[in-house]
Amino acid sequence: MSPLTAARWQMTVSLAFHMVYAAIGIGLPLLLVMVEGMYLRTGQEHYKKLAMKWAKVMGLLFAVGAVSGTALALELGLLWPKYKELLGAVVGHIFGLEGYAFFLEAIFIGIYLYGWNKVKPLAHWLCGVVIATTGMLSGIFVLGVNAWMQQPVGFTLDEAGVVTTTDPIAIFKQPLWFYMAWHSTLACYLAVAFAVAGWYAYLSLKGRRDAYTRAGLIAAMVLGGVCAFLQPLSGDLLAKYVFKTQPVKFAAMEGQFKTERRAPLRIGGWPDEEAQETKYAIEIPGGLSMIATGDPNAEVPGLDQAPRENWPNVELTHAAFQIMVGSGTALMLVTLWFWIAYWRYREQVFTHRWLMFALCVTAPLGFLGLESGWIVTEVGRQPWIIQGVMKTKDAVTTADGVFGMFIAFTLLYALLGVTVIVLLRKLTHTTHETEPAAK
Repeated sequence: MSPLTAARWQMTVSLAFHMVYAAIGIGLPLLLVMVEGMYLRTGQEHYKKLAMKWAKVMGLLFAVGAVSGTALALELGLLWPKYKELLGAVVGHIFGLEGYAFFLEAIFIGIYLYGWNKVKPLAHWLCGVVIATTGMLSGIFVLGVNAWMQQPVGFTLDEAGVVTTTDPIAIFKQPLWFYMAWHSTLACYLAVAFAVAGWYAYLSLKGRRDAYTRAGLIAAMVLGGVCAFLQPLSGDLLAKYVFKTQPVKFAAMEGQFKTERRAPLRIGGWPDEEAQETKYAIEIPGGLSMIATGDPNAEVPGLDQAPRENWPNVELTHAAFQIMVGSGTALMLVTLWFWIAYWRYREQVFTHRWLMFALCVTAPLGFLGLESGWIVTEVGRQPWIIQGVMKTKDAVTTADGVFGMFIAFTLLYALLGVTVIVLLRKLTHTTHETEPAAK
């Protein structure tokens, strides 16, 4: 395995693993704020017990996310030195802001976990608000760096390749950062909310339909339902901007090989790079032109506008995009089903086995959509590590031992994954009935 291939596989494994914990660090604190807020408002103990259980999960997964994030930062420096040299000079301060938000989050998680019944209830809840806010900001700052990789601005390179920063906050002035931040933050909330909803739907199927279980499911479906319907709006804005600024990525997402007017919107299908056509797709005439420009007769550039060596992996990019859209659509449909049923049947909705089963089945789709969206973002930009500035093959280290490093870090992530599963099983076996009574 070449150093470039090993390095790319290592980043794939590392980011796919870390993104799960990063998403939970963004989404779960907001659910905590919601249920503890309900406890402060109503005084009902099951809300506090729910928050106490989720706080333990948050603390565990935050610790694992900190380990995987530290390993990821180390990998970036070791594997991609030329990339880090350029990136650090222009947007390294954004990583610094992310670190500041992370440390604030860690401090307040400590207060939150050990402050039950030790600080005033309102102060404790406000600690949760800080955790939810700093977790969200941490993700937004990281997305500032990623947005810069898609649309590098705010610097110049002289003939010797020396970087001169011209505007350290230039990326925050570009719409791409806002679109990516909005879309990705909603994706994190969506993924966590439906994973939680699936767990409490499973408990409901097992016969546990008490106030504790009902509250967990309803809180998750409130957050998940709102995000499920906001997400297509954010995705539409982001796709339109990608169409304007990264036409090759847009063409790969949509399986658009040829430049044409009245380009069809493709549902499903499999791109054939040799034949340069997307086979087996359901096509809606003019649909892609309409989505991209608002005009069904507009011209949409295809992959034929770019040299073949600058194409990304079209099959993977298109498939990941279809999975992302399909996952989001399924979550919208199950959201509609749940809230229509809840409006009609109220508490009896928890006895509807098919609905609870559907929530269990769709529970992983939020994370599947999140990972698929990341693949679209990163694979669709290839062969560039920094769009139009530096190719991935030019950024990788020339040092030996990359494959051994890949094996070592993969084993680390496997160990962390097993540890999380074991500890979460212990937490779930400690049911709310055996939790200490909240005072």
